[in-house]
Amino acid sequence: MSSSDKPQTEIPNIEASPSPTVAETGGLDLRLRIRQQEILAELGVLALQQTSLPELLDSSVRMAAEGLHSDLSKILEYIPGENRLLMRAGVGWDPGLIGVATIGADLASPSGYALRTGKPVISNHLENEERFRTPELLRAHGVRRAINVILQGDGSPFGVLEVDSRSQGEFTEQDISFLQGAANILGMAIERQRYEHSLRAAVEHQQVLIKEINHRVKNSLQLVGSMFYLRAKSADDPMLAQALQEAYGRITAVARVHERLYRDPDVRVVDLSAYLTDVCNDLREVTSPCEIDFKSSHQFRVDTDRAVKIALVVGELVTNAAKHAYPAGGGPIRVRLSEIAENAVSISVHDVGKGLPEDFDIEQSRGFGMTIIRTFLQQLGARLSVRNLSPGVEFLANIPLQ
Repeated sequence: MSSSDKPQTEIPNIEASPSPTVAETGGLDLRLRIRQQEILAELGVLALQQTSLPELLDSSVRMAAEGLHSDLSKILEYIPGENRLLMRAGVGWDPGLIGVATIGADLASPSGYALRTGKPVISNHLENEERFRTPELLRAHGVRRAINVILQGDGSPFGVLEVDSRSQGEFTEQDISFLQGAANILGMAIERQRYEHSLRAAVEHQQVLIKEINHRVKNSLQLVGSMFYLRAKSADDPMLAQALQEAYGRITAVARVHERLYRDPDVRVVDLSAYLTDVCNDLREVTSPCEIDFKSSHQFRVDTDRAVKIALVVGELVTNAAKHAYPAGGGPIRVRLSEIAENAVSISVHDVGKGLPEDFDIEQSRGFGMTIIRTFLQQLGARLSVRNLSPGVEFLANIPLQ
């Protein structure tokens, strides 16, 4: 049950009682102090529940008024640029004042004094007050007594928590203890929300920076790749053109992961299935007229560095198949990604071309593409096997994901 739903303890007006006995007065005071402790506990729970700041302020002023058996309460936020205190929340005040009414934050006002010195202020007889001026807001509402305490967190003060009353009587040192306890809980909750807001802003700023950096890196790599591609198209030497096209494929494979990074909220890992889909789509440009068919059995979340190496291995296997399996023209190249264990996948690159020479040895091949494949597979802790089929060849790599 929230504080607003919980019935307030009925406490008779002590001054209106004809002749309260000492026992009666003590009983009333004890009930009030017990209720104040209950209110502090309720406020503490509310502060821990990630309650929004407006709701927290509204609940706090209601609880403070109830705890001091008063009809008026407010939270004043300090506005440094104006040196005034703005009513951010309140109960019992005329409509339209919240968010509008202000009080001077100088030492001549009770709330300003509490803010400036950090000391609580009790004014039990505002009509005879000589230490401070009585704010017009209090005069207009017939306030006779007021109590102010500072709202202080770890940083700069938020403002002041104030309870006011139109009735005669006196706020006491025990009332200060209750109100300061409420202000301390509220002040720490406000400070926590300030910190969380700053932290979220810093994280969002870093995310924007990371996305922008990856976006720029991707664009730069694509620009370099495009230069290789255009040079390959204009090259008279077929071997040079082939080498430039292969370089273009490698650069675009790296560029693709940066594109994935600024789309993904977690830059440490990428979806390998989606990444290889993009890489194979790019490879179609450099292996035309070959037809590349990629399929994956699952989605696999893989560390970014491992994903780049896997993509480069796939790129080399596909371009080798396009180059050697179909020397007279294009043909199908099938790429499959599947799970073979809880933390391992297999990647198959299969063509239906002329096949490998009988004396082909993966470990002895000195081609640049096979050297890249062996190097990255070794870094990945992976194994590569080759099967000569009829027709074609299948390269099969078993790769641990971690």
